[in-house]
Amino acid sequence: MLTIGSRGSQLALWQARWIKGRLENLGETCRIEIIRTTGDKITDVPLAKVGTKGLFTKEIEEALLAGAIDLAVHSMKDLPTLVPDGLTVAAIPEREDARDALLGRKLADLPPGCKVGTSSLRRAAQLRALRPDLEVEPVRGNLDTRLRKLDEGRYTAIVLAAAGLKRMGWDDRIAEILSISYMCPAVGQGALAIETRADGGPAHEICGKLDHGATRVAVTAERALLAALGGGCQVPIGAYATVEGGELNLTAVVATPDGARLIRRNAAGPEGSAEELGSQLGAELLDAGADEILEAVYGGG
Repeated sequence: MLTIGSRGSQLALWQARWIKGRLENLGETCRIEIIRTTGDKITDVPLAKVGTKGLFTKEIEEALLAGAIDLAVHSMKDLPTLVPDGLTVAAIPEREDARDALLGRKLADLPPGCKVGTSSLRRAAQLRALRPDLEVEPVRGNLDTRLRKLDEGRYTAIVLAAAGLKRMGWDDRIAEILSISYMCPAVGQGALAIETRADGGPAHEICGKLDHGATRVAVTAERALLAALGGGCQVPIGAYATVEGGELNLTAVVATPDGARLIRRNAAGPEGSAEELGSQLGAELLDAGADEILEAVYGGG
């Protein structure tokens, strides 16, 4: 019997159940243990202002290290680039759509001055760069809570990850999928991380069978870039990598929170160079001025 640790939100449980089904297809028996994280307890403050890495993973990782659970299922974008000693990402299954989605209205149809909700600095910055005439305001809560706030008319539109909506079967709520050139996704967006103890035990071994090579390469490049920038999960950094025909392509964006300055760079290389490519592009962004932007964000400037 394998015990899977998960947050208790609808989406987190969908993800945990999906992994449970995949493991059961491999002959395992599984149960899900719900663990409440710091990020779940803080619901009235924008995440960018909380300033703690591992908001949605720390308590789950502690349970994993303590042996209370055998594996954890995370949204990859919630997982800090530094995994605690004794733990490892045993598998990254095939990625869902990594792009962001606009709900309520299409971007071109949003009237000037209307209220658009997102608690992501990355989304807010890129939205402001595209449409400085919009009022971008925080919206917290789980997926269903945010949708309810939109339906109540508190916002004309909200921005959410397309992956979560598709996983929940709520594709029909999407007004527009934003292209990568408009809205560069968060590092690891649309991908799941299956974390286990790094002991080579049964959980680690069986979960490894769910790994998807191309997704792991792409996410490795994105996370290497984030690590090079010293970024956490809630900073105005976007990165997206693809693997095709053995070639890895990586695009990344760093923006000021007001969207007034946006630095975008691209890089390409063999798929075996994911870590190196991500680190190099991160260094290139820092040289191009990303260091000043991030210093201002971290310093509260």
